[in-house]
Amino acid sequence: MKRLVVLGGGESGVGTAVLGKKEGFKVFVSDKGNIQKKYKNVLEHFEIEWEEGQHTEDRVLDADLVMKSPGIPDKVPMVQKLVKKGVPVISEIEFASKFTNANIIGITGSNGKTTTTMLTYHLVKEELDAGMAGNIGDSFAKMVAENDFGHYVLEISSFQLDGIVDFKPHIAMITNITPDHLDRYEYQFENYIASKFRIAMNQGNEDYLIYDADDEVIVDWLKRHPVQSTLVPFSLKKEQQFGAWLKDDEIISIVEHKSLKMNRDILALEGQHNVKNAMAASLAALLVNVRKDTIRKSIQTFQGVPHRLEKVLKINHVEYINDSKATNVNATYYALEGIRKPIVWIAGGVDKGNDYGQLMPFVREKVKAIICLGMDNTKLKESFGNVIDLMVETYSMEEAVKVAYKIAERGDSVLLSPACASFDLFENYEDRGDQFKQQIRKL
Repeated sequence: MKRLVVLGGGESGVGTAVLGKKEGFKVFVSDKGNIQKKYKNVLEHFEIEWEEGQHTEDRVLDADLVMKSPGIPDKVPMVQKLVKKGVPVISEIEFASKFTNANIIGITGSNGKTTTTMLTYHLVKEELDAGMAGNIGDSFAKMVAENDFGHYVLEISSFQLDGIVDFKPHIAMITNITPDHLDRYEYQFENYIASKFRIAMNQGNEDYLIYDADDEVIVDWLKRHPVQSTLVPFSLKKEQQFGAWLKDDEIISIVEHKSLKMNRDILALEGQHNVKNAMAASLAALLVNVRKDTIRKSIQTFQGVPHRLEKVLKINHVEYINDSKATNVNATYYALEGIRKPIVWIAGGVDKGNDYGQLMPFVREKVKAIICLGMDNTKLKESFGNVIDLMVETYSMEEAVKVAYKIAERGDSVLLSPACASFDLFENYEDRGDQFKQQIRKL
């Protein structure tokens, strides 16, 4: 019996453990931190051995195969020892893909991938037997173990792609690539780009790569590193022979002798970036033969993603917007770009090697005050201290919201769009966004 060791007892780890047990592996789950009670209950139910608070080296190194959760860097000593010993260390996406024959739509990108994944799933589930998993909701492995669908729409992070070997989505999608998570990539943007493009590394010409043709990083990489996939570009700026583009406020999509026209006004979501998300999702839906009328109807009913430009409340004619999911500069760029009113901006957290320069035009034009929310706000202060008259440092969401309430005037927007990770003060970006909403409702 092959020995499967799972490093990390979270969503992807426990999903992998359950699938591994079902497929006849002897499974051991090891987590250096604490495993949540709900996951312990699952492991106990399936009679899977586990440990927390340590990695017992002998038991881990005795593995035939190791699945490493995406939060564990490749550099940690235990992973290095496994690699040196020749034990394969893979991601959950790689492991789960071995046990399904489903048609896979795999979606990655620095920003927009959650919205695009949810929108793509919203379009295809109307007509196809489809599940949504990966970096969103249930783990892919858990879904394959419990209810193997004919189609999967997967949100896939760069960390998950780093651990693939044979994984091959029939339709791959790259929404955009901007600097993010550089602390995991030797602070080399090139390494991060290469990681994103791993989504297409096993594709052949019978597979498709949907990508943003306005993204210079993607276009430049494709020129230097051609892929085998059939390329399906989308663009707001230029017409495509094959793909999607915008012409006179009409979204035109053409793939494999199928064409679709939609007026951009039918989109439930606002903003140029959401036009792109709709293009990408529509192209994927056309490629898996969802009917045009279904795509049009579904596009109109999609309401978006929690914590992504989520309008919370209006108080005294001030709008409060939760964009906690903006954990990098590019995501915040879209938020600042899309808001037309004066902005009281709540920003900060764990800086991931951010360059705030691209935000400067919006800050000069629209931002009247910055409320720093983080343990170390040095970089924000250095970047904008000479531009903004009012900068306030805060160390809790309650304090940040109270300050914003005092500063904001009739007709302003209070925007939580941190451009940083959340782990200095919050469990994750959801916790940060939920606390923001709670504090606003207390007002």
